[in-house]
Amino acid sequence: MGAHTMKLEQHLDGASGPGFAAVVVAAGKGLRAGGTVPKQFALWRGKPLVRHSVERLLAAGADPLIVAIPDDFRAEAETALAGLSVILVPGGVTRQDSVRAALEWLDRHADVARVLIHDAARPDLPVSVIAALVDALDKAPGAIPVLPVVDSVLRGHEGWRQTAESRDGLYRGQTPQAFRFAEIMAAHRAWNPIEEPGDDATVAQAAGLAIALVSGDERLRKVTFAQDFANPALETPDVGPTMTWRTGMGFDVHRLAEGEDLWLCGVQIDHPRGLAGHSDADVAIHALVDALLGAIAEGDIGDHFPPSDPQWRGAASDRFLAHAASLVRARGFAIGNVDVTIICEAPRIGPHKLAMRERLAAIMGIAIDRVSVKATTTERLGLTGRGEGIAAQAVATVIAS
Repeated sequence: MGAHTMKLEQHLDGASGPGFAAVVVAAGKGLRAGGTVPKQFALWRGKPLVRHSVERLLAAGADPLIVAIPDDFRAEAETALAGLSVILVPGGVTRQDSVRAALEWLDRHADVARVLIHDAARPDLPVSVIAALVDALDKAPGAIPVLPVVDSVLRGHEGWRQTAESRDGLYRGQTPQAFRFAEIMAAHRAWNPIEEPGDDATVAQAAGLAIALVSGDERLRKVTFAQDFANPALETPDVGPTMTWRTGMGFDVHRLAEGEDLWLCGVQIDHPRGLAGHSDADVAIHALVDALLGAIAEGDIGDHFPPSDPQWRGAASDRFLAHAASLVRARGFAIGNVDVTIICEAPRIGPHKLAMRERLAAIMGIAIDRVSVKATTTERLGLTGRGEGIAAQAVATVIAS
């Protein structure tokens, strides 16, 4: 079967990406992680494993982005990557087959100068590593992220220690690995198909290409086994002395009006009046967007979606929240938790709180246990107390190491 394009209008033949293309290898079966689907489609930190690194690469400017998938799990891949501008290409029997299939698609359909090749099993991809790799290609045909070996290196036999080895000059290799496209394409075509390379740098070096080393990141650890998905320590970044925490606050208010739909936290509520505004006037999401933008010092909702712009008239506010969440990730942060308080006399929020939490979690791509939605009144004081409008305030915490 051929490649399947999602959001095809953004990836027409002959289009040239702004800086680099990317390949995410997600064609394995991932049986060691257990479950009924390959691990790349299993949930990790509240969303499919493969989606994490794909979103990071897209936010960093990857265009086009190819995902090599097992063709018998196409439906699962489409669900996992719904709404993202990616090209789905059937993978091969081996990792090298899958990479080559993706590179061949790029060679036929796009004008690419640089490409990053990444394993879906490494979801926590820092933007700083992407930038370092792309910059390294100015001086070298290939570059890979590495970490020094800091533990003792021992050689053993049948369970017994034999000798200690020097760790000088030893590194742990990671992905993504970056290459000038023409050179890595030629290297893969020249590779002996009988052998299975350990990574793409091996293929490149066999073709005589020099490979630069850039600083990797411990966050790029590989998710492999079932316990990697079940371990609560992986649900949020590890708290340590180098952790950066930021908090943002948001507040918004809209008036109630006849003839308007009422949207709160992305959920439509049956009510005689709705909120009036330029978009769908979802006051709770608007407050949350401002909280997220405030946490990363990116202005406010009006800076990104000005009410003077007619394209946002009547727009669903979940688009604003998805944009804010993507900006948080592009800045190298993860959303720690959010807390939204809706202030109104009516309607009653209690019956809708679970649906609201589920909807906000889905839009932001985080686990529901990081989303709080509450409601209160002003004891019939002020505009909310008189039923003239609804207000909302939000607090968001983002985390980066």
